[in-house]
Amino acid sequence: MKLVNDFLDYEILDMANGEKLERWGNVTLVRPDPEIIWPVKTHPELWDNVDAHYYRSNKGGGTWEVYNKKLDSWTINYKDLTFNLKLMGFKHTGLFPEQAYNWNYLDNVIKPGDKVLNLFAYTGAASVKALSLGASVVHVDSSKGMIDWAKENVKASGLEDKPIRFLVDDCIKFVKREIRRGNKYDVIILDPPSFGRGSNGEVWDINKDLYPLLNDLCELLSDNVKMVLVNSYTTGLSKTVIEDLLNLTVNKKIPGTIESDELGIKMKDSNLILPCGIYARWTKL
Repeated sequence: MKLVNDFLDYEILDMANGEKLERWGNVTLVRPDPEIIWPVKTHPELWDNVDAHYYRSNKGGGTWEVYNKKLDSWTINYKDLTFNLKLMGFKHTGLFPEQAYNWNYLDNVIKPGDKVLNLFAYTGAASVKALSLGASVVHVDSSKGMIDWAKENVKASGLEDKPIRFLVDDCIKFVKREIRRGNKYDVIILDPPSFGRGSNGEVWDINKDLYPLLNDLCELLSDNVKMVLVNSYTTGLSKTVIEDLLNLTVNKKIPGTIESDELGIKMKDSNLILPCGIYARWTKL
């Protein structure tokens, strides 16, 4: 498992009863997490004074109970990057801190002038990182709200003058159009959800759609291609499965190296580790 241990503005303070107590900068939140199945709190005294608590509903979804009435949005930093955070309707804040491992890995991959495609790009943390390294970025997400949020993050990090295209689009359809246009990319990043809907109601199902998408992406690999990175949070989908998909698609066209692992965050002052998803990465030999 790859652990993130240098995110100074993020900590897991405690975990118990299906919930995690977290510090995001100067904001403390309680959010549910299905991986936390033990009942014992290590630091019960820390749970009494939080800014907001997300409660799941037995009927699906849930709601935030906000105790800090001034809490609307706030920023946190990771090294030289700045991100805007908000309390979203489905327990999220707009950032997955375990992805700092992948942001750091981009330091080894991206050079100024590289072309990066970020699909299912969400609020744009990976796009911001790629821009900071001198890449030109195409950022695609089906949600206009997420695109607007990504623009805020680019601006917050002082990168608004850097070359980035924001596209509200269905990723599958966009890739097919890029093939017809003959566009190529040096680095491709995918962060697909388990299920989702495109900008015109198209349905995405990772179990059915990830293989054909990766197969299509083979047509977008440049002569200087360096990496294809796939992240997944789908419960029950093994990292080995993502490796297999990359072997059947990208690696079949251009031989390279494939590796995968879990991503996790260690609880503060503890040996407990929260698993936060998986990644699989193809890099050119």
